[in-house]
Amino acid sequence: MLTSFGKFCRKLRIDNEELLKDMASKLGVTSSYLSAVENGKRNVPQEWLQVISEIYDLSEQQFSELQKGIEESQTVIKFDLKDFSNEKKDILVAFAREHKRLESNDLEKILKILQGNNGVSE
Repeated sequence: MLTSFGKFCRKLRIDNEELLKDMASKLGVTSSYLSAVENGKRNVPQEWLQVISEIYDLSEQQFSELQKGIEESQTVIKFDLKDFSNEKKDILVAFAREHKRLESNDLEKILKILQGNNGVSE
């Protein structure tokens, strides 16, 4: 199934009259690898945000769309925990273990806290 990143890339190729193999060549990968990334079978390499932006001279709006598409398409997230306190490590590990059982309203509360808007009026 095509991811948000894949949809963005497909539109970008159409707008530039390119085939999948053309974009793959510009990214220095095989067509099958790019296809796997677009279909969510592989994570989008982090450097692709900048590389695609530069290759295709994206506008600010396109850059934002690409960034959002990449974020929505990630299948694996890795954290380098070496500089984290034990408390922060515990929180991340607990969330990773328990996120599937959290209710939607609990997830919304957590998101608001993380975004700096915990719903408290000033």
